[in-house]
Amino acid sequence: MPGQSGVGVLGVDIGGTKVALRAEEVDGDAPATPAGAATAERGTSPGAYERILTWPGGGVEADVAALAGAVGALRATSGLRFAAVAVAMPGTTDPTGRVTVWPGRPSWAGLRLDETLRRIFPGSRTAWADDGDLAALAEARHVGADDVVYLGVGTGVGGGVVLGGRPLPGTGRGSPEVGHLIVAVDGPRCDCGRHGCLQAIASGPATLRRAGALRGAEVTFAELRDGLEQDRPWAHDAVRPSGTALAAAVVSLGELVDPSVAVLGGGFAAGLPGFVGLVEREVARLARPGRPVPAVRAAALGGLSSLHGAVALARNLC
Repeated sequence: MPGQSGVGVLGVDIGGTKVALRAEEVDGDAPATPAGAATAERGTSPGAYERILTWPGGGVEADVAALAGAVGALRATSGLRFAAVAVAMPGTTDPTGRVTVWPGRPSWAGLRLDETLRRIFPGSRTAWADDGDLAALAEARHVGADDVVYLGVGTGVGGGVVLGGRPLPGTGRGSPEVGHLIVAVDGPRCDCGRHGCLQAIASGPATLRRAGALRGAEVTFAELRDGLEQDRPWAHDAVRPSGTALAAAVVSLGELVDPSVAVLGGGFAAGLPGFVGLVEREVARLARPGRPVPAVRAAALGGLSSLHGAVALARNLC
């Protein structure tokens, strides 16, 4: 029962607009699902709890305080002591654990992530890894394939590569920045400062900006989704370049690492009807004659691939 002291692990998926947390019990009896749990905090299965935090704004100190508050609430709900915690992180960190750059949340630059995690989780083993790498690993295990590329479309575009069942290129050597593949040399400016990056064309905000320009008014995600369902030309014209850009990335990655499967995930991609099918058709159109292309699949874990990868990393720490 919540309130009793069990042992668990915690996975944290840090995103540009929200944070997802998932706690799983690893010792003792599974706590019961809390009655009347709020939408943002629920028992998803026996011994598992999730919580969603929307960033409050106000910079890194407010973000860290909000994260600590969400962790405290999850501890109280689950009654778990976290033996290990792993974080899926979209920003770039150096070998010492300092965030060097995160265009989506520039106030995090300079944050000592290692020290911050030790402060929030005293007594817990902690680790972090690139969110795309963790998502790729989680999806590869779900799809049962050893060679997989993963592209996660949300506030940005992340991704990862798994070859022979292991992330590429490996711990401590950086991560594949799939979102910063240049797919259009004269394309729009990316928040990294270059032009034509995949993220600048296919991310959620980029697609919504294009939809707004075509419609002549600001477009929300729900309005874009409804526009696709209602077969509105402006909605299809806004989404098609995103699908083509992602397909170009899949085909290019296929030429380099020859994966059997390309997994398309992230909250933005998961919520758009027909989006995976669009990318699949564009991959077939862009394929080089005689060269097999990866099979395109929707993420089995939807927008939670990185979160489940973080939980798997936390379990490996125990």
